[in-house]
Amino acid sequence: MSSPVDDILKSLIHFEKSPNTAIYIQIAQEIINAIQRGYLPEGTALPGTRKFSALLSINRNTAVAVYDELASQGWVDIVANKGTFVLMPEKKTAAIKAVVQGLEKLKAYPEIAGFPFQSSFNLASTEEFSIRKYVINDGKPDLRLHPTHQFSKWYSASMKRASLISKWNQTQAQSNTTFSKQLCNYLNATRGFHIKPSNIVSTRSTEMSLYIVSQLLIQEKDVVLVGNLSHYKSNMIFQQAGANIITIPVDAHGIDVDFIEKNFTKNSIRCVYVCAHRQYPTTVTLTAERRLKLLKLAKAYKFAIIEDDFDYDFQFNGSAMVPMASADGQGVVIYLGRLGQSFFPSFQIGFVVAPENIINEAKNYLQILDKQGDLIQKQILTELISEGEIHRLIKKNIIIYKQRRDYLCACLSVYFKDYATWQVPTGGLAVWLNFEPRISLVKLAEKAKAHDLFLPKTILYQNKDLCAIRLGFGHLNEDEVENVIKILKISFVEVIF
Repeated sequence: MSSPVDDILKSLIHFEKSPNTAIYIQIAQEIINAIQRGYLPEGTALPGTRKFSALLSINRNTAVAVYDELASQGWVDIVANKGTFVLMPEKKTAAIKAVVQGLEKLKAYPEIAGFPFQSSFNLASTEEFSIRKYVINDGKPDLRLHPTHQFSKWYSASMKRASLISKWNQTQAQSNTTFSKQLCNYLNATRGFHIKPSNIVSTRSTEMSLYIVSQLLIQEKDVVLVGNLSHYKSNMIFQQAGANIITIPVDAHGIDVDFIEKNFTKNSIRCVYVCAHRQYPTTVTLTAERRLKLLKLAKAYKFAIIEDDFDYDFQFNGSAMVPMASADGQGVVIYLGRLGQSFFPSFQIGFVVAPENIINEAKNYLQILDKQGDLIQKQILTELISEGEIHRLIKKNIIIYKQRRDYLCACLSVYFKDYATWQVPTGGLAVWLNFEPRISLVKLAEKAKAHDLFLPKTILYQNKDLCAIRLGFGHLNEDEVENVIKILKISFVEVIF
């Protein structure tokens, strides 16, 4: 009769000839797995090399190599004239656990943690996946417009620079000096700022920027004001920071600043989150009058303004309104932005513009979250800014996106003239589409899915007073735009009738 150990080894060890991993390494890894999971307890005597080689039909030299590998890693002790034992040779009589029962779990990673932890409903994923041919998003750029060949050349050139290694070996502040200067120059030229490198810190994304800022500003139960229509990701970040989120009305002129003055008092608000350039999701611009009043209120009521300018680069009609932060002489505005939205996502960054003491604290958080950063990405962006290439790419893409916006609105006029209202946005990559009569947007999404169009829940906005979607068009060419609107109309009619 074979021993329990023999049965376990025969059941759990599987290997194959591979040019990447030697057979003796594969077998050793299987045994280590069994030891760690308790199937071969401390003190278990393993079969001799002759028996082991016969058991697995391997060469004896391979069996010797397996045991040598286990011994070198400290998993077994090889005792002369006695045998090979798991960890503690004095426990030779240790009971063998679950001979064959439960061995199917040996190669399965656990589904749940073996310890308690605090889960967060606020951070539940909003990601949805679909295999439908067409997808509407909330206004993302078209990756097909990314100059892949050109960027691969820039990336290769940056990798070969002798200065790259020295930058990796320097501190974060030193290695980012050139990039920070170029980024400041770019923002001063395009957004009317008068900032220095000490007023800016770059991050991986605007979401990371907002997370860091929320950690600096918000304590448990602090009041944060957001529009009653606001960005779901920013709300999730504020909730996770422990904020008491209170919504304020949004109309055709942006957030209602008078509402703040009428309903709140000095020191009762921690911060106000606003997308002044184009309110998310409605795309409306905060008027100059309301901007000035909000800045005065921030000073008088002692609250911070978080200005999220997520799509500043995509301006189609006239000039973009400069950020509120450019007129901030009291240090009450923290400005969040993106750079490189005309590029592939791996070349995009987020940044924070704020008074120097805020930036210093933000950098302390960044040292924990992302100390190294992407030096190659920053090297490329530095050169794109200094050589003016970033301006050329933005202008080129704006022409394409403007054509797509106009074509989308033309299609809406054909198919939804009697069923919806919308405003032609002056910029951005989305249209705010209000349906009349009101329908169930969940049913609309179900009908659209049957026609190969996916409408994620994050673009649907419905309550007793509202029935609208944030219709992103940037990622669709003109043929795709028309097909999407046709499907949307068919689905809409199916819901009504």
